[in-house]
Amino acid sequence: MTNKVKLDISIATYPHTRKLISGEIGIAGVDANFIEVKPQIGAFRRMVRDVEFDVCELAPTTYIIARAYGAPFKALPIFVMRSFHHGTMVKLPDAGIEGPKDLEGKKVGIRAYSVTTCVWNRQILTEEYGVDISKITWVVDDEEHVQALRLPANVIHAPAGRSLYEMMRDGEIVAGSSGNSGVGRMGSPTGGWKTVKTDWPKLIPDAAARDMAAYEATGVYPMHGTIVVKDEVLAQYPWVARSLYDAFRKAKEDWVADWRNGGGETADDQKYRKLAQIVGDPLPYGMAPNIRTIDALRTAAFKQGLTPRLMEIDEIFVDPDA
Repeated sequence: MTNKVKLDISIATYPHTRKLISGEIGIAGVDANFIEVKPQIGAFRRMVRDVEFDVCELAPTTYIIARAYGAPFKALPIFVMRSFHHGTMVKLPDAGIEGPKDLEGKKVGIRAYSVTTCVWNRQILTEEYGVDISKITWVVDDEEHVQALRLPANVIHAPAGRSLYEMMRDGEIVAGSSGNSGVGRMGSPTGGWKTVKTDWPKLIPDAAARDMAAYEATGVYPMHGTIVVKDEVLAQYPWVARSLYDAFRKAKEDWVADWRNGGGETADDQKYRKLAQIVGDPLPYGMAPNIRTIDALRTAAFKQGLTPRLMEIDEIFVDPDA
């Protein structure tokens, strides 16, 4: 490969991608043009609607939906964000919500129905607590990234000018996904959002223990950011999949080695140190260690009405080891 292929790449800066973006770790055969988008969620929309980048970090549910509706890009088994979710839903303390099953017949706030955090939340509700999510009215205050998506009838939009935080504060919704995925923010898609500090109790109070028990029982380690590559790039330069995979893996391995030797004090470092106590490798890449998680997410997306059919794994992921 004497001539490098120039690729426009949009990924967020994490401790485990920093050396890629700085150029300290190169991508074999690739002249990488990194395009910063802050926040990275802006790149999600630009990629699924306009296919603006050759390589892009996307929320995995957004990606699976986009692929189901014909998006011309495919994912690599590189997951740059991971998290457990038993602790990411909150409730009003005086709304009669003793447990997840009590959400049936109530209104629950989430930023958008296809937000990956919220998909994992609903998977927990259905698989672990027997909640019928069709009996919950899901209130959203943002638009879905994939415009072709048709939402279930029990998804409604918040009234104009009303944030989910305000609706929960005023008792119009009784629970929601916390933080920027739902009731922990104010503002609007056009005017911008700001995070609001809240002290609402967790819907699942023993969340940490539930996280560990669910992982031990299923091997599912929920992912968030994944890396997609344009079909035309993969068709013309099939070796790019391996080059990207190797570079991301090298950057991640350098980061892990650093913080295991005492370096790294960012919020991400602290988060993944804790997760490593449960899962070992805090950011496993590749198909084999992620197959259960990929299967769980594609199945949840289908069952929750986000994809018109169950997507086959080889339709949505390129195996760089194949």
